[in-house]
Amino acid sequence: MPRTHRLTWTLVVPVKPLARAKSRLSGPAGPHRERLALAIATDTVSAVLRSSRVQGVVVVTDDPIAAPELAALGAVIVPDEPDSGLNPALVHGVAHARLRAPDSAVGALSADLPALRPAELDRVLEAAAAAPNAFVPDAAGIGTTLYTARPGADFSPAFGTDSRLRHREGGARELALDDVPSVRRDVDTIEDLRVALELGVGPRTASVAPLLPLARH
Repeated sequence: MPRTHRLTWTLVVPVKPLARAKSRLSGPAGPHRERLALAIATDTVSAVLRSSRVQGVVVVTDDPIAAPELAALGAVIVPDEPDSGLNPALVHGVAHARLRAPDSAVGALSADLPALRPAELDRVLEAAAAAPNAFVPDAAGIGTTLYTARPGADFSPAFGTDSRLRHREGGARELALDDVPSVRRDVDTIEDLRVALELGVGPRTASVAPLLPLARH
């Protein structure tokens, strides 16, 4: 089937230095926290790269361990040159993405979606293509897991506290899809991880989860 009329996408995924990642899982994850953070990011990026709508992934990270592992999957690694917070890092990553693929739509995706299913991401990106800017709220209905911009549209991410409200107030279209739980299930707490495990996580996260007593069923 011809696909020339369909937008392709380059997604930017920010990955914190592992020493600072997943701080709210420090207790239950214990000495496995950094390994868990890397596993979650790896499963997320791997799933994104399997999306039929995605032509490339740009990972913004300064972590010396995560960078080569994610590059080995096929992601393009760029350093966090602004080093002034999440949203500036995303703007930096998208500028790089647009230089590499000017005709591609772009988006910023959370790095902590270990249950992400490529088919669900495809449905989200299909819906996002209809608006200059769009976003997907997280499962809690407060944050955001994905923020997108069509070619030529301004890219103004507002991740952080109350990002769902701030993206909506900024004019982005909220994508209220009810069949994409894996795109909305980010993992910040042990309860989030339990729910992600029920959805079915990627192989790297699945290999680390048994090491966490509170994640066991």
